Amino acid sequence: MNKLKKQLIVAAVLLAGFAAAFGSYLLLAPDDKRGGGGLDVQPAAEALPVRDSSHRLSDPAKSELTIVEFLDFECEACGAYYPAVEQLREEYGDRVTFVARYFPMPGHRNGELAARTAEAAARQGRFEAMYNKLFTTQKEWGESQESKKDVFRGYARELGLDMGKFDAALADPKVAGRVREDQRDGIGLGVQGTPSFFFDGTKIQNPSTYKEFKALIEDRLAD
Repeated sequence: MNKLKKQLIVAAVLLAGFAAAFGSYLLLAPDDKRGGGGLDVQPAAEALPVRDSSHRLSDPAKSELTIVEFLDFECEACGAYYPAVEQLREEYGDRVTFVARYFPMPGHRNGELAARTAEAAARQGRFEAMYNKLFTTQKEWGESQESKKDVFRGYARELGLDMGKFDAALADPKVAGRVREDQRDGIGLGVQGTPSFFFDGTKIQNPSTYKEFKALIEDRLAD
């Protein structure tokens, strides 16, 4: 990784700390503070950090560590961590299983819609492509009080998805239910803000720098 890219990743992760704290505040704040109502989802009876249906961004033949991220595509902290996670995935994808799980936060007008957009793309085998698209364009659509459905449909077209199938999936209650299933697991596991990371099922404190994140992985792989 060149020096400038590394500096940008470190800066992004540092900025994520404040955003993550604010996200936790939104989750725990009274409804009138959120501006969008609470997270009306009950915790799973038997919450699991990863399930067979969870979206794996890497799937090594011999996985030595599983890192699960509960994320919100509209969350600025998640967007700040995104380049660091991508770089770590590039470095350790042959040894570490990286898993992305939905956890749209209250107060984000398009967070849940973005999650359904990613899941609708997943129904056509394009989850990772839409995952990348939503994060790399977050500044273009995030923090808006207007629905970005048309924007997301445009992304689906760019990715070459069958638009009839995409629209049907976006409106399918089963797709919304799939997002809620991830949320239910997250709540059951104590997730209160995004991003929240789990190493082999144990929630970790969010690393404050890329170097710290990398060191945590190296430490686990050395065991």
